[in-house]
Amino acid sequence: MNAATSRPENPIVCTVPFDEDGVRHGFLRLPYSRNDSAWGSVMIPIAVFRNGEGPTALLTGANHGDEYEGPAALQALTSELDPKQIRGRVIIVPFMNTPAFRAGTRTSPLDGGNLNRTFPGRPDGSPTEKIADYFDTVLAPMADFVLDFHSGGKTLDFVPFAAAHRLEAKMQEEACIAAMHAFNAPYSMVLLEIDNVGMFDTAVENHGKVFVSTELGGGGTATARSIGIARKGVRNFLIHAGILDAEPEFAPSVELDMPDGDCFVFSEDDGLIEPLADLGDEVEKGAAIARVWPVARTGQPAKIYHARRGGLLAARHFPGLVKTGDCLAVVAVRGAEITPEPARDG
Repeated sequence: MNAATSRPENPIVCTVPFDEDGVRHGFLRLPYSRNDSAWGSVMIPIAVFRNGEGPTALLTGANHGDEYEGPAALQALTSELDPKQIRGRVIIVPFMNTPAFRAGTRTSPLDGGNLNRTFPGRPDGSPTEKIADYFDTVLAPMADFVLDFHSGGKTLDFVPFAAAHRLEAKMQEEACIAAMHAFNAPYSMVLLEIDNVGMFDTAVENHGKVFVSTELGGGGTATARSIGIARKGVRNFLIHAGILDAEPEFAPSVELDMPDGDCFVFSEDDGLIEPLADLGDEVEKGAAIARVWPVARTGQPAKIYHARRGGLLAARHFPGLVKTGDCLAVVAVRGAEITPEPARDG
């Protein structure tokens, strides 16, 4: 117990130092007593790269355990990053929710917790709550820039985009949008989050940090293209942060906006989806975007779902069966195609 605040201490211990120059590979060790290991631990891999004073970037993947672009790109970075090329510190956690990642599930098999709906967590709570609390109270406060990789997992598929949120603090919002543009995914999304309670995003933004997230694909797998976007993007992100001394790699990116709830279409039926538009297609307001066919018997009509606004089909349900309440599709407002300009000193 912390006497000053009467707050329980988080039991997670980092096995490597954060403030020594060089490269350190270790673990966030979370004690977890269970049937097969009375004094067992959950071991969350972590890498810390440091070269003198400078900004700190926190890079995370597998916040949800069935999303793979971030883990692949960050694992590569832990073996390829040269500390001599950086100024400051890079903290890399490729498998933030290690129990879920090892199980290939969105939520933790230990307690059913959805890490990205658990923040700020509790130091004396479930394993997922303890992980959230450690990131909220230890890692996020260290960072100046935070990049949290996501994709659609097993139940959604997205056009590949980097994202920044609408924030009340407009200077912080502008900094987040600039970092999102620097990531330079094929699409760049500014969004008003409809369910931000308990999110890592919200916790980091509440600390006043620059935060960028992504949705780089989905379907419970990754592709050479989606991992390539992640690898290029994280490098650009570190360059933008003033940490990595290198030239960024930029290509045109289409700006997208999700300003309100009309972007979302939710299913009111169980059944078989027949898509009527594909990812990246332009659709008009009121256009039919999917049929949901009943599966209990033949000869029954499909329910047709329509876009609630015009724009670009940015996300769709995955795979082919849908349940009542599932998100069927997301239509984003399409903006201009832009190519970021490299920052120049002076």
